[in-house]
Amino acid sequence: MTAMRIRAERPTRQWSLPVDRLRDSSGGLVVLAVVIGAGSGLGAIVFRWLITTFTQILSGHADYSAAGRVANPHIPALGIWFVVLAPVAAGAIYGPLVTKFAPEARGHGVPEVMYAVAARGGRIPPQVTVIKALASALCIGGGGSVGREGPIVQIGSAWGSSVGRLTRVPEHRLRILVACGAAGGIAATFNAPIAGPFFAMELILRDFSAESFGAVVLSSVTASVIGRTAFGDNPFLDLPAFRLGSGREYLIFALLGIVIGAVGVAFTHILYRIEDACDWAWRGPEWLRPAVGGVLLGGLLLALPQMYGVGYPVLAHAIDGRYVVWMLLALMAGKIVATSLTIGIGGSGGVFAPSLFIGAMGGTAFGIIVHQLFPSATAAPGLYGLIGMGAAFAGATRAAITAVVIIFELTGEYGVILPLMLAVVAATLTSRQLSRETIYTLKLTRRGVNLDAAQHSSTVRTQLLDE
Repeated sequence: MTAMRIRAERPTRQWSLPVDRLRDSSGGLVVLAVVIGAGSGLGAIVFRWLITTFTQILSGHADYSAAGRVANPHIPALGIWFVVLAPVAAGAIYGPLVTKFAPEARGHGVPEVMYAVAARGGRIPPQVTVIKALASALCIGGGGSVGREGPIVQIGSAWGSSVGRLTRVPEHRLRILVACGAAGGIAATFNAPIAGPFFAMELILRDFSAESFGAVVLSSVTASVIGRTAFGDNPFLDLPAFRLGSGREYLIFALLGIVIGAVGVAFTHILYRIEDACDWAWRGPEWLRPAVGGVLLGGLLLALPQMYGVGYPVLAHAIDGRYVVWMLLALMAGKIVATSLTIGIGGSGGVFAPSLFIGAMGGTAFGIIVHQLFPSATAAPGLYGLIGMGAAFAGATRAAITAVVIIFELTGEYGVILPLMLAVVAATLTSRQLSRETIYTLKLTRRGVNLDAAQHSSTVRTQLLDE
């Protein structure tokens, strides 16, 4: 009888031993980081395919923002008026999906991940992975003026959380695995294996310990390799080389950082003011809100079709010098309103890309003005647009390290590093003077969540459990 019991228990021991190693050892953390990086990279590929597919279906173009006022070839009888119906149709699908299956998928995603890491020990419902991908792809494909980086952060983080909970890792490791998913998503989407870890460490974990940094970097590298296999190994933006006009121009770049940093802060507060207005005006069921609100968004797209979707082609055109000052300012203001309205009506998408777009428009307009005033002492306006991208992101998020690294990796332009660092620091300091909160933390503060207090309580609970 004893021998039979021993033989019966042996398979259980053989199965549990590898899981224990994954859960507790350094080598196990390495394996889990690679698995999460691979999943995040594949998730980025699928997510971008979904966006392209839904954009083709709902607009008839690969990227309608660069097409101008043209009809959808699938429904030519509607002419350009189809843009009023595209957000409505998309909202009618993703609104019920989000409301019923994953309310966390509404909005721009990163604050939910930050809260999950700080207060919930890294626990994110597994269905968020699928619902966020579908909802954000539908929202962007239907004209929602939001980014794909926030969604892929939440998608990758939910995948990391699911893997960690499946293997039952300790709470402190679960937080690391969530950050691994966030880093992998950013790395694969942007082809930015360095910016991905810094984004995860600076914004998600808010911690730079050796154990977590190593795991996050490994996940980012794995996701980036997979992303490059699908998207290629080229910089995200293909830009001409820029050259500084003179050493005195650094003072102008510092002024640029102050101005565009203030614009980033304004974007933060306008976003939540418009969201409050939408909350006040809406009295119907939440699942119907994106479809009804889509009429307002469609009207804005009718006036400014460049606001349709993420808008990276429009951003590149601005830095290439294809717009005059008044148009650049109109596009900057239009993006602030369009992104805020998309989030306010219950849309799903990120604010990372819109902040880059806003900075590119404002920075290029600033560059045109100073170049007209000092033509021999200043660089091409496009350089100011490029640096404005980092300044706007830093002003909105105060993630200064990520802002510098992401712009460098997006462009591959090493020559912009010094003026970029100066402008980003100026933008970050300006943001601190103008606002206590960032575009991510303000969403949580408005719910009554103190992120620092929540993280401290979660850390104490983890230490007590470990003891």
